[in-house]
Amino acid sequence: MFDAPRSLLALAATCMLAPLTALAGPTLQESEFWKAEVDLGHLPAIGDRLPEVPLVVDLETKGRTLGVQGGTLNTMVTRSKDIRQMVVYGYARLVGFNENYELVPDILESFEEEANRKFTLRLRPGHKWSNGDAFTSADFEYWWKHIANNDQLTPTGPDDFLRIHGELPQVSFPDATTVVFEWSQPNPNFLQTLAQAVPPFIYRPSNYLKQFHQDFASAADLQGEIDYARVKSWAALHNKRDNMSKFDNPDLPTLQPWINATAGKKIRHQFVRNPYYHRIDSNGVQLPYIDTVEMEIVAGGLVAAKSNAGEAELQARGLDFRDIPILRKGEAAGDYRTQLWSNGTASQIAIYPNLNTADPVWRDLFRDVRVRRALSVAINRAAINKSLYFKLAKPGAMTVLEQSPFFDQSLRDAWAQYDPAMANKLLDEAGLAEKDGYGIRKLPDGRPMELVIETAGERQEVENALQIITDDWRDVGVKLIMRPLDRDIMRNRVFSGSSMASVWFGWDNGLPQSYTSPIYLAPTDQVFYSWPKWGQHYQTGGLAGEAPDLVPAMRLMELLEEWNNATDANGRAAAWREMLKIHAENVFAIGIVAGAPQPVVVSHKLRNVPEKGIWAWDPGAHFGVHRPDEFYFEGGDG
Repeated sequence: MFDAPRSLLALAATCMLAPLTALAGPTLQESEFWKAEVDLGHLPAIGDRLPEVPLVVDLETKGRTLGVQGGTLNTMVTRSKDIRQMVVYGYARLVGFNENYELVPDILESFEEEANRKFTLRLRPGHKWSNGDAFTSADFEYWWKHIANNDQLTPTGPDDFLRIHGELPQVSFPDATTVVFEWSQPNPNFLQTLAQAVPPFIYRPSNYLKQFHQDFASAADLQGEIDYARVKSWAALHNKRDNMSKFDNPDLPTLQPWINATAGKKIRHQFVRNPYYHRIDSNGVQLPYIDTVEMEIVAGGLVAAKSNAGEAELQARGLDFRDIPILRKGEAAGDYRTQLWSNGTASQIAIYPNLNTADPVWRDLFRDVRVRRALSVAINRAAINKSLYFKLAKPGAMTVLEQSPFFDQSLRDAWAQYDPAMANKLLDEAGLAEKDGYGIRKLPDGRPMELVIETAGERQEVENALQIITDDWRDVGVKLIMRPLDRDIMRNRVFSGSSMASVWFGWDNGLPQSYTSPIYLAPTDQVFYSWPKWGQHYQTGGLAGEAPDLVPAMRLMELLEEWNNATDANGRAAAWREMLKIHAENVFAIGIVAGAPQPVVVSHKLRNVPEKGIWAWDPGAHFGVHRPDEFYFEGGDG
């Protein structure tokens, strides 16, 4: 603990040094939400809860207004496990992207990077977890030594982003506020990974978790906890309690702006302000401004209707372009406005032919670039844009968006023109010229060319687009069969090779810069549904899946390595451009349209929500990059 005068001196020093600070030495203001607890002695005063060097946010230089604390914000999700979105929206990260998508310290006071090989992370002195425990380098050490490198808790070892050619970093903890990660080779993706929507938490609340770890807890106490939790081992117990991403353990301390105050599975989950949160405004008011967030779990089809009825102060998840008319109609009665943000994904709808499907005939066909190109040019994207998006989206192949320095219109146009004649020619050349009596082409083994495309069944626009594509492909002799499934079931079928093809968004990050790792363009992850087995092979170090055996895919891996080893931005940009060109030429995923507006429902009482923003998972964490802890209700009444 530190006394109030010392706290104020440290805060004044911060205000004079921090570039985001407008006023020096603001007077700290106690939260009305926690005042009763402070008066009763159950909680320290604000001066003893903040770090010695808090993050002072100058809202006015960001074009925002200073706010007031108070109010409850209502929002909705469609699955109980999506309460984890509070970690996404809260966006408290060691380093995070600012509104210009530049990396800046957040939880960290500062960081130093040397040749992308050595990273020195400096913590804020006096920073505390939400339960008041000190947040120090010991929490990083606990994670590194007792979780990441404990084969019972983490059988596969530390995360892949920490392995460079199989080499793990040397990690040291010189003092309570310093952590050092050092490799012999560059790891240029290290900091960016820490800023993700769901980051790898390279620290843990050690004081809390030690009671569930066999290296620290007594055998008797540990067995009692195991029995109480009804699990089979201490490792299962520890993993159940240690769920920083899931955010479903109210007892687990956090550094996020709001803490989970609801145990178990409920229809409504309540999250209350973190009394030890490290950000304040230039008036000395601790963020977040909003006291409470209530997240209701509703059926997917009800999000638009309930938003229309004014039951959400802030809502975008569960809404899509087709909901705009009903949202507009409810604005007056619901006391909200509907803002249209840009979508940050590379494609609003993308079809992924599974190059690793278990069906050998379809696998060979999908690996023939002529087939993938034919399926792409057979699609009338202009008709889809007109019918579903009122011509407000941008038809084309999957590539990066205009806001990225790597955008090239020729890549969006590649194999994306509507040309049934070319599609027929390509399919004929691929050996699919023979047709049955219904005009459907025959596969090499005599079966009709019936392509089953699986969807998550969550977006009506996807099914509507596939209906149009069904007619387009029928004209070139391909029968499309749509199969809606639960999202998790669809993913498991894709991963196992049971699926022929699937539909999802395009790349999450359609806004890459030279510092952005192009790892998601290479076959490194099974969640790119065109090559799940190749991605699995990379993710497991060759223990599962299949090694890439197509020349363009292998070249993508080489270029990823070139990006990793590049010594400047020009070298990284060159790798990016060639990788994007390979994707455009090979049509690994068939993009349909990009840039469809994302409706965002905002209460008229809610302030500091951007009028124009980008709704992106990565980078940006949806609302996260826009800092919801800075949103506030006029008068503090939500």
